[in-house]
Amino acid sequence: MHPVHHAQATPDKPAYIMAGTGETVTYGQLDARANQGAQLLRALGLKRGDGIAVLMDNSARYLELMWAAERTGVYCTCLSSKLNASEADYILRDGNCRVLIASKGCASVANALLPAIGDVTRYMVDGTIAGYESYEAARDAMPATPIADPVPGGILLYSSGTTGKPKGVKHALSDEPFGTNVSPLVMLGKGLYGFTPEMVYLSPAPLYHAAPLRWSMAVQQTGGTVVVMERFDPEAALRYIQQYRVTHAQWVPTHFIRLLKLPPEVRARYDVSSLKAVWHAAAPCPIPVKQAMIDWWGPIIGEYYAGTEGNGFCAISSTEWLTHQGSVGRNLTAQTKICDDDGNELPPRQEGTVYFAGGGVFEYHNDPGKTAEAANAHGWTTLGDVGWLDEEGYLYLTDRKSFMIISGGVNIYPAEIENLLVTHPKVADVAVIGGPHEEMGEEVIAIVCPADPSEDREQLAAELNAFARAHLSHVKAPRRIDFREELPRHETGKLYKRLLRDEYWAKAKVPA
Repeated sequence: MHPVHHAQATPDKPAYIMAGTGETVTYGQLDARANQGAQLLRALGLKRGDGIAVLMDNSARYLELMWAAERTGVYCTCLSSKLNASEADYILRDGNCRVLIASKGCASVANALLPAIGDVTRYMVDGTIAGYESYEAARDAMPATPIADPVPGGILLYSSGTTGKPKGVKHALSDEPFGTNVSPLVMLGKGLYGFTPEMVYLSPAPLYHAAPLRWSMAVQQTGGTVVVMERFDPEAALRYIQQYRVTHAQWVPTHFIRLLKLPPEVRARYDVSSLKAVWHAAAPCPIPVKQAMIDWWGPIIGEYYAGTEGNGFCAISSTEWLTHQGSVGRNLTAQTKICDDDGNELPPRQEGTVYFAGGGVFEYHNDPGKTAEAANAHGWTTLGDVGWLDEEGYLYLTDRKSFMIISGGVNIYPAEIENLLVTHPKVADVAVIGGPHEEMGEEVIAIVCPADPSEDREQLAAELNAFARAHLSHVKAPRRIDFREELPRHETGKLYKRLLRDEYWAKAKVPA
């Protein structure tokens, strides 16, 4: 199905609700506003294959803009609200974006962009600043009838840049007639998580990220209601689950960690019995964290491993996970292959680069070199992760290859160390990187955010060092523990580890 059909069948049903303010947009309103937005894009001369961009926080206008673009055949590039002006300008140029629609919440970056994007048509939602016209006013001047030539559009999303320059992931536009084009996530959602038109889905993450955006749109293709959190707060998330009787939700491990670190009396204050299925992705979840969530919410927690590239999709249920702890599941849309550095396929339980065979086709926009680097001689493609398969085909991720630490010739994967340290009650967040070391080449450095900022740092470092050595081999235990108030994390929970690593290597004046 498609939201246009739900607008005809159930026009008064909420398509989405902004969790904090309670602002509700019905399917009828969503369809009318999407039509007006599409009329505006056509009036600006945009045609199939052209590009626009949105630079917005979780505004009530976000999803209506996506559905407006979706029916015009344009590529919509969603920019992180955390980018600075130079980063945003790079993506605007690389994505060939002719129109930028920003939100007032991103006014600082939008203003800083003005000198560089004079040739880009500019609008702003939720208010305006100099150099930007009101999107709502321009939209409302348009008819609410469908455009004469509706055609499916696409989403051009860029990686968060954790390992270098952001890469735009581009898929061919659908040739299906408009209104019949259905996201593959709709079928996956029905099969894995019991999607129905009666579902109420909580989206706690930024909509500019691939997973929250695409799952929210899949829910609306199903005919359910999306509850959008303006920003994540662990107690607020529990309150919204109770208030809106949420049945489904997607999370990242960082969300789980913050939920579990709430005081027990706070967690017990809210009724979460309406939940029928939740799932998580974006990063491997520490085993104790996943177990604690299952103990709390029951065996309703699924997990998947996939990328914006859409070249494969692994999934695992709670029941499966309890007998395959640490796995991210088996592939549902492709074949998982583990290869050595020479591209040779490895047998079960041998670690190597994770490849997908027979999955979706993609390209990195304007970068044939990166596209070629993602494939091996067999034509299998990788997201750059390292892992291994068991005999049943369950995939276990180790870490990203680019984050691997080589200390004294030993390969060390930071994720294992991070997953241990974050379970310590005095740790709020942690990142592990390889820093320069004259003798060993690299040393393991843990950068820790204490749960209590007033904690004695020297004493805490000693406690964490003893904790690590009690659970890890000595080569994996951090040789150095540093502290800071916060880490450079994407709102989806992904860590900008490259920024930390570059910082340490730059101080040492040694090539990273």
